[in-house]
Amino acid sequence: MAKGFTEDDDALLSELGVEVEVKKAKARTPREERIIAGFEEIQRFADESSRPPRHGEDRDIFERLFAVRLDRIRESQECRDLVEPFDHQGLLRGELITAAVDADELDDDALLAELGVEAETHKITELRHVRSAAEKKAAEEVANRQRCEDFNLFKPLFEQVQKELDTGLRETRPFELKAEIQKGRFFIVGGQKAYVAEMGEVTITDQGRTDARLRVIFDNGTESNMLMRSLQRSLNKDEAGRRITEPTAGPLFSDQAIDGDEASGTIYVLRSKSDHPMVSENRDLVHKIGVTNMGVEKRIAGARLQPTFLMADVEIVATYELYNVNRTKLENLIHRIFGPANLEIEIMDRFGRPVVPREWFLVPLFVIDEAVEKIRDGTISNYVYDPKSASLMLRKSAGN
Repeated sequence: MAKGFTEDDDALLSELGVEVEVKKAKARTPREERIIAGFEEIQRFADESSRPPRHGEDRDIFERLFAVRLDRIRESQECRDLVEPFDHQGLLRGELITAAVDADELDDDALLAELGVEAETHKITELRHVRSAAEKKAAEEVANRQRCEDFNLFKPLFEQVQKELDTGLRETRPFELKAEIQKGRFFIVGGQKAYVAEMGEVTITDQGRTDARLRVIFDNGTESNMLMRSLQRSLNKDEAGRRITEPTAGPLFSDQAIDGDEASGTIYVLRSKSDHPMVSENRDLVHKIGVTNMGVEKRIAGARLQPTFLMADVEIVATYELYNVNRTKLENLIHRIFGPANLEIEIMDRFGRPVVPREWFLVPLFVIDEAVEKIRDGTISNYVYDPKSASLMLRKSAGN
């Protein structure tokens, strides 16, 4: 630590988030110069905007940082006395704007993040805890977006991700680590889905941290060539910021239980004995695929009285035991895969009312078996069912 400075000085400077180079002035200490220079940044903002900086999620990132800094200066009598001679705009006399996050409730790292200051600091004389011009520019990129000219390539990806969220194949979880930011991954930031379409070469910053240039596409048709650390800060500061998990189903079920597992259901594949022309003409292709937590025989009891079973008896052609799995999510996953082959058929129930049963598909049994294996090994997200070729096909991705 530089001579003449204490840990309290460092803490105060961190809270103020001052971001300038030290001016050579014999009359003031470097610390005082920083406080004044930080206040001057706020003054320049006030001149350009004709108002003091304000808090709010809809505000520019720098305005929000200036608002936090102005609050801290107003709260410190020492800082007020120092900058008051320069306050020709009356910023110190304004009402204290309460920040969205109470600084008293934050730990040191959280407060530094709120102020936009790096958590790890170097010696005060080196000013390494003050953000560089490059870092300022990176933070500003969060708000600077432009129209995505080739959004037509990415729109289907966002639509597919939403479907997979709806069916449970994907989930949203709190953002935690910068390492989660990789090419091809999706996030939710500022209420919008964001897709990392490109990721440049990873570099090392002056602070020894990794960074990379990204091309980020947003679901509103805009894009931003931001730095990875910019996206990281934006996700950390957004209370609703989330990462969207990969659509890997993993070992959703197994033919055998592992020690400690408890059976939680069964996938069943049924074939109908209905005399409906569409069914009788395609009997080897028409299958009902469902998931139950009871015995399959019990599930199909009285099938001839239920429109969901086409008001006819059925035969069991395949079953797969499930262990520790969310049955609803798995069933939705299966129905999404075979959705293009959904059987459109109308059946009259026993009261003479028309019913359109679901869960019936025009799919060969061997393709259902193949899908089961791909769900088991976690690769099913890469495939879709093609009714024309009666096979699972690799999905097309943007740019391919």
